[in-house]
Amino acid sequence: MKKIGIVGVGCISGIYLENITKRFRDIEIIGVCDLIRERAENAVKNYNIPKLYEDMHELFADPEVDIVLNITRPYEHYEVSRAALLAGKHVYSEKPLGASWEEGKALVELAKEKGLWIGGAPDTFLGAGIQTCRKLIDEGAIGDVVGATAFMTGHGPESWHPDPEFFYKYGGGPMMDMGPYYITALINLLGGVKRIGGMTSIPFPKREATCKEHYGEIIDVEVPTSYYGVLEFESGAVASILTSFDIWGAHLPIIEIYGSKGTLRVPDPNCFGGPVILHTPENGDTEISLAFDYPENSRALGLAEMAASIEQGRTPRESWMQTLHVLEILTGFERAAKSGGYLELETSFERREPMRADLPHGVL
Repeated sequence: MKKIGIVGVGCISGIYLENITKRFRDIEIIGVCDLIRERAENAVKNYNIPKLYEDMHELFADPEVDIVLNITRPYEHYEVSRAALLAGKHVYSEKPLGASWEEGKALVELAKEKGLWIGGAPDTFLGAGIQTCRKLIDEGAIGDVVGATAFMTGHGPESWHPDPEFFYKYGGGPMMDMGPYYITALINLLGGVKRIGGMTSIPFPKREATCKEHYGEIIDVEVPTSYYGVLEFESGAVASILTSFDIWGAHLPIIEIYGSKGTLRVPDPNCFGGPVILHTPENGDTEISLAFDYPENSRALGLAEMAASIEQGRTPRESWMQTLHVLEILTGFERAAKSGGYLELETSFERREPMRADLPHGVL
């Protein structure tokens, strides 16, 4: 049993608190902290958490904390994770690993130097939907994979998110925000990426917030809000991806994988379940039954898997080996766009073993 200290009790923390305390048996929350103390106090009260820390440094100093769960804003990930590693703690971070390629590399080097694990979200690829897709691909249901497409289109979070400004600042944008789900899904289905190309744009340099908390406020956009990328995988397959906060409406697939014998429609990678559709010339579209556990919102599944892996002495599926490769791709599209050419990746990635379907629910 690994004990978790949580830094940041914002919007997404609720599902982590719920699942850690009620679903997963390999982890328990020992304490929490947040810059807004009331949030941490509410978490302690509502989930019977033993400790409320004054700040993250008090949390890091607690010898009972085994793994730090970093749920801060993207541009804060580096400093929080770095301080946790320096204090001798394993780290599971919300996506992305860092707000830049340089931050991610520095964190991984520090983790290796300290003999610690760092990794993190997204963990949706461990859910029933994408694991079922992987099983179909591995079994040859669509033959040899030749290509893929991925689309994440919308008009930004300023209409619904209570604090939308950070989406348009350093570490934000649609690729850094939603791209991790899509890229993580793709590499777990198709393997590592060899090189990428990309183009980016900022069609709307100012955005008006319409959420009730900041209604009418103007946000200055500092990062690209549309990314158009192409990926060449080590296998030879080629994929395209579009992520955008600039599109009012679209009728596009979320992720499709194209093979020599058929097509696989992958469910939303921001979810754990969803419909899996196999298309073949013989049978047309067929919905495939999910073959694995965790079809519901199971955030903290990756954290539980990391804790179990550390306990059992194996490499976590969501370790830095995955999250750093993903970060290089996410940040690489803009770097490739600025250079006007293709970017050969420094990192490589090998898929870990698939999830087991025979374990009791909540046990990794």
